[in-house]
Amino acid sequence: MKRTNEGALTLGKMSLWKKVKHDRGYFLLCAPAIVLVFIFSYIPMYGIYLAFTDFSIRAGILGSPFVGFKWFERFFTSVYFFRVLKNTVLLSTLTIVFTFPLPVAFALLLREVQNKAVRKAVQTISYMPHFISTVIVVGIMMNLFSPSGGIINRILTAFNLTDTPINFFYQAKYFRMLYIGSEIWQHFGWNSIIYIATILSIDPQLYEAAEMDGAGKWKQMLHVTLPGIRDVTVTLLILAFGSVMSVGFEKVLLMYNPATWETSDVIATYTYREGILGSLGYGSAVGIFNSIINLILLIIFNSIARRVSEVSLW
Repeated sequence: MKRTNEGALTLGKMSLWKKVKHDRGYFLLCAPAIVLVFIFSYIPMYGIYLAFTDFSIRAGILGSPFVGFKWFERFFTSVYFFRVLKNTVLLSTLTIVFTFPLPVAFALLLREVQNKAVRKAVQTISYMPHFISTVIVVGIMMNLFSPSGGIINRILTAFNLTDTPINFFYQAKYFRMLYIGSEIWQHFGWNSIIYIATILSIDPQLYEAAEMDGAGKWKQMLHVTLPGIRDVTVTLLILAFGSVMSVGFEKVLLMYNPATWETSDVIATYTYREGILGSLGYGSAVGIFNSIINLILLIIFNSIARRVSEVSLW
């Protein structure tokens, strides 16, 4: 212990360059990731300047006329501003509410399966939808919910639940149900991996001690398993709420159409339509607004989590 303390004090007195040289092996291991992040995340950040220019391909980013906050003002005064903001927050929040608890529950239930072969088979089957392309998932949904021969409409008409087939993909009121349902089916198994791994890392002696004290399976789950995965659960919940404004772009884009824009048009699709296909400066301004809101939400929920559960990202 004495040598360890002396080593820590010596390292603390080193200059930055000597510390880097001392831990050069670790820095070499991290170098590829650092380089990739720098190239693809930090260098492109100069493109933020697009949001303050009337971009011209001929003039380039730095040579385009500076317009200040013109694009931000256009977005905030747009007739679609409150619609896309409401849809983004509502769709993302509902997705978190309905999809976040399921992986936790699935991991807890899977732990109680004693047969290893059955447990592995169930895990594998639950993971498989995650690897299916979003395009294919939406295609499957369109076939299932098709008004002309779709199995869902056949069931509804067979049980006299509807007189005429329902065109689910062209009615705004069904969009959120379809989106959230597909998210649950596609990702709950994959999202449970981290909880399953955390549960497996809990000391088995805690369960043995609880069983000796007369605790059944339910009390073991409440007093051993749930406290054991609390930190991971809170951390993932903070990250989930910190990305409320980043609702899945690909699936929404594939599922929505002008008939459902009332409930399906989110900031990402609006940016694509009005920004990428229109003005790059306008699209950049909307993207910056989106990122700032995400950052603010992340800070807020991190502070709440730190006060309530003493678990936080920083």
